[in-house]
Amino acid sequence: MSNADRHGLIAKVVRDSGGATVQELAELTGASEMTIRRDLDTLAAQGVLERVRGGARTLLLRGEEPPFALRAREAVDAKHRIAAAVSALVADGETVLLDSGTTCLEVARLLRERPVTVMPLSLQAIHLLAETPGPATLVVPGGQPRVAEGALTGPLTLASLAALRFDTAVVGCCGLTAADGLTAYDLDDAAVKKAGIASARRVIAAADGSKLGHTAYAYVGPAALVHTLVTDASAAADEVTALEAGGTVVRTV
Repeated sequence: MSNADRHGLIAKVVRDSGGATVQELAELTGASEMTIRRDLDTLAAQGVLERVRGGARTLLLRGEEPPFALRAREAVDAKHRIAAAVSALVADGETVLLDSGTTCLEVARLLRERPVTVMPLSLQAIHLLAETPGPATLVVPGGQPRVAEGALTGPLTLASLAALRFDTAVVGCCGLTAADGLTAYDLDDAAVKKAGIASARRVIAAADGSKLGHTAYAYVGPAALVHTLVTDASAAADEVTALEAGGTVVRTV
C-alpha cells in the first residue's frame, strides 16, 4: 500500500468511526506502529485529524464541513472523471466561473490548458492557473479567503460577481437533493454560490455521489437552478431520478 493510499484509508477510518488507535490502524493497513505514528503526525499537521495519546480522533462535529485536506483525499478517481466530463461540456472561448472545492480544483487543472476565460473562487485554483502560463485567461476576483479552505467570500467577491456575466458557472456543493436543493456548510459560501449562479447563463454542478441525498446547513437554491449535474456511479439512483424529474440533466461518469 502506498503512502497516499494508507493516508487516505487512515483519514477515512478516523472520520467514519470518530477515532482509532495506532494498533487498530496498524492491523488494518499492515504497516508498523512506528509508520502509523508518523502517518498520524503528518495528517494532524495537515488538519485532517487530531493526534491523541495512542491514536487519533476526528476533528469533525456533526454537520461540520470536512477540512479541505481531508476532502482532497476522498473519491479522487471519481473527481478526476467528473472534472474531465465537466471540461468536455465547456466550449473554447467561454467565460467560466469556477467555484471553490476539491472537485472544482480538478476542473481548473484541465481548463488551464484550454482557450477559455476563468474566474476561480478559491486561492488554490488561482495559484494553479497562475503558476503555469497557458491558453487560459485568468480573472481574479476580490474577497477574503476562508481560513484553511481558501474559498473567497465577502462583499468584494459578491461585487466582482455582480459586475460580470459568465457563459458557465461550475459549482461545487456540500449537499444536493431534489427536495432541499443545493446547500453549503457556510453562510458566506452560500451567498457567493447564489451570486455566481445569478451571473451565469448555464450552471453545471460537479459533485461526487456522496453529496447527493445530503443536506447541509446553508441554503443556496432549488435544484432546478442546476442545468447539468455531473456525478459518479455511486450517486443514489432514486435521487438522480428525482433530480432528472425536476429538469436537471444528470451525467454519470
